[in-house]
Amino acid sequence: MNTITNFWNHFQQINFVFLHLNEIPKDELKTHFDILVEILHQYNKHLDLIIKNKKNGVELIITANGNPYLFKEVEFLVRHAPVVERWKITAFLQPETNLSKYENGTDKPLEYYGISLRISDMYFIPLENPNKPTDLGIKVLLKNYIVHKDNPRLREAVYIQIEHLIGEKSFADELAFIEINQLKSVYFKDECVIELYNLKFLIDSYFKKSKFL
Repeated sequence: MNTITNFWNHFQQINFVFLHLNEIPKDELKTHFDILVEILHQYNKHLDLIIKNKKNGVELIITANGNPYLFKEVEFLVRHAPVVERWKITAFLQPETNLSKYENGTDKPLEYYGISLRISDMYFIPLENPNKPTDLGIKVLLKNYIVHKDNPRLREAVYIQIEHLIGEKSFADELAFIEINQLKSVYFKDECVIELYNLKFLIDSYFKKSKFL
């Protein structure tokens, strides 16, 4: 419990720094952020945190990076979170609810180890396992797969995008397998190609249907 107490005590002491992101030098922000992560890792070295600006405050997200074996650790930590004015403290990455930037193609790309991926440029094909009808998989189709296919970080980058899009728990619990390939025009003729930003809708529909099978 001491490591949990230490983390939340430190967060309460320095939280005001992140409420003034535009007024604090980036180097100073990074220093405070790195120290906060270091103290979090004293509790569990595999957890991470994300800080997001909101209209009426700031959100602190504690994430297990999609690892279901760490979900209880995240929940336990957040359960002991203090109430801090203007802060929302959240367990896990939550599903993206505002899809308009993807629909309009105005989303910013993820830049990750030389890889550039925009959700609005990504598509997928649903896949099923005949031996396990309740398992849902997807084949993710990228416009620039050929460019990045030899980059060992490609799968990790795709996972990050999907995790931020559909939420951490959905990513871990509801996608059984993921394939990655080049987007080709033939897929639009012969396959059920869907925009990646509609993935959560398909997952929810699939598992709702599965309950009645």
